[in-house]
Amino acid sequence: MAGVISASEPSWPGPFTGLSPRCFTKLVTALWREGADAVRKGRPWSLPLEDRVLLVAAYWRTSRAWEESGAKAAVGKTTTIADGGYPGTGLVTPHRRRQGEELPDWKQEHYKSHKQARARVEHSFARMKGWKILRDCRLKGDGVHHAVPGIARLHNVALAG
Repeated sequence: MAGVISASEPSWPGPFTGLSPRCFTKLVTALWREGADAVRKGRPWSLPLEDRVLLVAAYWRTSRAWEESGAKAAVGKTTTIADGGYPGTGLVTPHRRRQGEELPDWKQEHYKSHKQARARVEHSFARMKGWKILRDCRLKGDGVHHAVPGIARLHNVALAG
């Protein structure tokens, strides 16, 4: 059916879930191995497992996860930028152009600065994921919660000279 979002089209999971096609496939495979698609009593699912995973991942990636994770309460009224997966949440997201039209110059300039700021944040996340202290802390309950502010303070001390 034309116009329907489906995991059968490899280009759909990325924009809606934030996962690479490889990660999305690994997630579906892991769920399949755990028996998520096993035949059970009752009414059968009308959507294939891949489409159900796409639906749930897209749902949790947008405003529901932002509010329920406590992140919204933590930032309060601070201006916070996000990627395009958080429309309608009050976060600053990139401008989207409609099919067949171009963004005005001021929106393109805003998009460029937004993209540069997001790149710095994403690079920081990537670097922290590689640090052994954070990999070890995540195994200890709220260890990451305590480690990240400490790392930020050390970083600020290093910048101050």
